[in-house]
Amino acid sequence: MEKVILHVDMDAFFASVEQLDNKKLRGKPVIVGGVSERGVVSTCSYEARKYGVHSAMPIFIAQKLCPNGIYLRTRMFRYKEVSGQIFNILRDVTEIIEPLSIDEAYLDITNSNFDNGMEAAKYIKNRVFKEIGLTISVGISYNKFLAKLASDWNKPNGIKIITKNMIPEILLPLPISKIHGLGKKSVEKLNNIGIFLVKDLYEMPKNFYIEYLGKYGLEIYDRIRGIDNREVKIERDRKSYGRERTLKSDTNEKEELLMYLENFSGEISKSLLRDNVEGKTITVKYKTSDFQSHTRSKTLNYYTNNFKDIYNTCREILDNEEITQGIRLIGISISSFKENTIEQLKLF
Repeated sequence: MEKVILHVDMDAFFASVEQLDNKKLRGKPVIVGGVSERGVVSTCSYEARKYGVHSAMPIFIAQKLCPNGIYLRTRMFRYKEVSGQIFNILRDVTEIIEPLSIDEAYLDITNSNFDNGMEAAKYIKNRVFKEIGLTISVGISYNKFLAKLASDWNKPNGIKIITKNMIPEILLPLPISKIHGLGKKSVEKLNNIGIFLVKDLYEMPKNFYIEYLGKYGLEIYDRIRGIDNREVKIERDRKSYGRERTLKSDTNEKEELLMYLENFSGEISKSLLRDNVEGKTITVKYKTSDFQSHTRSKTLNYYTNNFKDIYNTCREILDNEEITQGIRLIGISISSFKENTIEQLKLF
């Protein structure tokens, strides 16, 4: 039996929630992420996107592109509340849900009570709009890659189905950046040898994928031929715990940066202890005043969730860095986990 996979994606979610809660913002360019020039765009409305504004863009650049935009701080508590309402609707469709983020998920409806993917997609879209007042885009296909590709096809408020008989023709005209698994560096690498469209890549021999794209090459080879065997996972394993902050003003003072690393280490340690998890790879990330990102990692020879272990490793990493420019953002993360399954022995 062929699988039926849906990918649901809430349209410009943070900005849409702000417009939902404040009617005066509707139809206007709303940029969520902060009011300070040192902030970063989290989400922007489609009205703002017409000016070239997009997520992860520094606020000061967004302000130049869209000086009449309405700039708002994030209200994460409210976005989580609305997200919870939407996911409750999704659970009425199927229990096989893989959340990707607060506003995005895969659903496997193969054995659900719906006759087909289109019926389920329309049910979700209608309920989300009537009960909450937001639009959502849905992609339908027989695997995760194609379902996600389809959800982005007619945004916002879109719905799209990709069937087996459309493959590979529907993929060939697309830019290779649309292929899940090809990152920015891989795309640039392929562009440099004249490969811009899926059609260009499709014509390459199988061994090219391995030689040029490494261990994931065969996945890309299959993917552009409509093959993706990944299952929809009900529980997603968390890959890392992290904290970061954009500073009020650039600094190259290590003692000041260490204050942030100390606070972050404490917060992450509390989260790890709460979730009964230990990690061993600790990464320090910083962004210089020219927006260049740098990451430095160290893998310990033991697992830990101890504050001192995390902080001392961060301090060691920073001590080995030569800071020649002002730092505008600093952060840390811990990964490579194991679950702590040791139970305390009871006396009786």
